[in-house]
Amino acid sequence: MIREFIYKYYIDPIRYGQPYTLVDTLTYALILLACIWLLYRWFEKNKIIIDRNFVYALIPWVVLGGCLRVVEDTGLITSDLHVFFTTPLIFFLIFAIAFPTLYIANILEKRGTIPSWKKIFGGTGLFLTLITLSFLVWFGITKAHFDILVASRILGIAFGTTAILYAVIKYGFGWKYVQDRLYQMLIFGHMLDASATSYGIDLHSIRYSEQHVVGSALINLTGTAFVMFPLKLIVLIPGIYILELYRREGASGIWYLILLAMIMVGLAPGIRDMVRMVLYV
Repeated sequence: MIREFIYKYYIDPIRYGQPYTLVDTLTYALILLACIWLLYRWFEKNKIIIDRNFVYALIPWVVLGGCLRVVEDTGLITSDLHVFFTTPLIFFLIFAIAFPTLYIANILEKRGTIPSWKKIFGGTGLFLTLITLSFLVWFGITKAHFDILVASRILGIAFGTTAILYAVIKYGFGWKYVQDRLYQMLIFGHMLDASATSYGIDLHSIRYSEQHVVGSALINLTGTAFVMFPLKLIVLIPGIYILELYRREGASGIWYLILLAMIMVGLAPGIRDMVRMVLYV
């Protein structure tokens, strides 16, 4: 019975690309929280300062995760190795590359070999992202489609909705702290995710589908994927408020990690969905 449960809710959805269920969604959320806490404790033990420069250095790795996910969407990986490029295993793949890079760069800084491990770490993530994007552009031009207008439309919706939400929060609610660049990145990441999902399901010539359980249920209920925007508002606005309360209590390190995780779960799928729509895969 346990074996059947594991295959039904964890192994088969990864193997066959099935939509998420409530069971695996909650499981992965708990795993993410546990990983954040364990990483926080490890960083504290090794005296690694978690600040905004740390978050900035990790953003290229978040983008890399979204781009590598598209590599699997192209279908070029025909062996069983393709499962490592699917969610949630791709998070462990990125971690397996990023963590040793971080560790080595931090040691080199302590030895005085390099001036800043964060710059080396972030630069490595950016370099790998550019390589992956170059491959995807090559694939789109030579083997599939490459419609840059799709990206411009999705980005246009994302920037527009980000500006509106930012204005509402800052001037309507009076939350001046939303001027923080990290909060702005958080808003944009989730607006990009909502924009890509809405465009892909309602407007793209290929009708994509929503795999997450809550989003899928609301889309089926309302008949439009643009319901993702109010869904994001329900999560983002209270989330920003609670995050700011948490920061004022002085827990800056864990605050940065939680904020990074929230940026990641919006930005990474948003990047992935937008790029795959540009390539029509």
